[in-house]
Amino acid sequence: MPDIPSRGRYGRFLRGLLTVMDFIMVNVLFGVLCMIHPEILDHYARLKWLLVTVSYLPVAFFFEHWRVERSLHIERIVVGAVEAVVVHALVFVTLLSFLNADDFPVSYYWQFYAMMLVVFFSVWIGTRLFLKYMRVKGRNFSRVVVVGTNPTARRLGESLTFDESYGYRLLGFFDKSPAPGFKGTYCGPLDRLDSYIRENAVDEVFFALSGENEDELLRVIKICDDNVVQFHYVPKISPYVGRRFDMNNVGGLPVLTPQINPLSKRVNRFLKRTFDIVFSSVVLLFSPLIFIPIAIAVKLSSPGPVFFKQKRTGYRGREFMCLKFRTMRVNADSDKMQATDTDPRKTKVGDFLRHTSLDELPQFINVWMGDMSVVGPRPHMLVHTEQYRQLIDKYMLRHMVKPGITGWAQVSGYRGNTDELWKMEKRVNADVWYIEHWSWMLDLKIIVRTIYNAIRGEENAY
Repeated sequence: MPDIPSRGRYGRFLRGLLTVMDFIMVNVLFGVLCMIHPEILDHYARLKWLLVTVSYLPVAFFFEHWRVERSLHIERIVVGAVEAVVVHALVFVTLLSFLNADDFPVSYYWQFYAMMLVVFFSVWIGTRLFLKYMRVKGRNFSRVVVVGTNPTARRLGESLTFDESYGYRLLGFFDKSPAPGFKGTYCGPLDRLDSYIRENAVDEVFFALSGENEDELLRVIKICDDNVVQFHYVPKISPYVGRRFDMNNVGGLPVLTPQINPLSKRVNRFLKRTFDIVFSSVVLLFSPLIFIPIAIAVKLSSPGPVFFKQKRTGYRGREFMCLKFRTMRVNADSDKMQATDTDPRKTKVGDFLRHTSLDELPQFINVWMGDMSVVGPRPHMLVHTEQYRQLIDKYMLRHMVKPGITGWAQVSGYRGNTDELWKMEKRVNADVWYIEHWSWMLDLKIIVRTIYNAIRGEENAY
């Protein structure tokens, strides 16, 4: 049996605890409203308080199932808070009107639901962050196994273990025999799956074999049903197709349809560009406070210009002049060679600027000019674009959006020298993932993590 702690299994009571907490919050908020406006309790006091609680039942039963999702993003919490407030308001007002107890001024409703929205958003974000922290620490996890050792199964295994805050503990893989290139934990053939689930208290099973293996599929489903284990079917999709899909039905046949890049919509591009202009304008407005000391330090560190200008590949493969504070002595290899940890070309000031990411600050000028975005795939040197477009599939897809000062790849640990091909492949995969999952909240999350990493200092920033 794998050495996995027994505490914090799947959190079977978690959703119930969160729901009870929400009921308490709703009642507390109504109590606060009553303290602000005591006249609310003059008529039908008990009835109103009862209706406040009853009105949250539809939210609890129909709109809170997503609260315990392990790959939940903050933007879903924002939407969920709005849904909860709107549904509660509709039910509450309808019940009050039906029972002829609707004697609230409109301003009372606005105050009550404004407080509810702020409190729900704050508390739900807080509990989400707490859960992620606990899962990283080894609590509230779900034990999972994967059926299959093919490329799809291996990609699934990487996804399950990519972020510890999801709370998955991948115990291993089952298949007739390990597929070529498989390097994970092989637990044996399917004959052992049933006993393994019982002995190791498995919570979820992911089936990643080809859909043509009907006998194996039905067999695994029965094993999961018999052991009351959650079953997931993972369709076999080529590893070269790294896109999100929507599930549709044609008759009784499920059909996967690729999702459109969110930034292909004008409204999303407008929102992102508006944010870029506002954010970069604020930074540039206060830039002299930090630009001037850095410029003096760079000038004193070694002979040469303050800014380093380099042509890089931008939106749709177009070239643009990328700005940075100069961190190296003037040399002939700056457009061909990446910096390394012990690069003799770096100055002491430049090493500090790179480690804290302060050398990237002039790129806010690029953002304001429209060549870059605050968040997006990092722009590469022209020589690297020509080199990697021949070696890495999907490489040019990262140019479907404007390059960014920071990006999902950078805050996910794929920063620094790409001296090995797999490092660049990981970075490209992260960039493509960002493009397909873009949202304003994701950009905000990346910015916050970038600031945190800059303050802490990044190991791979050289």
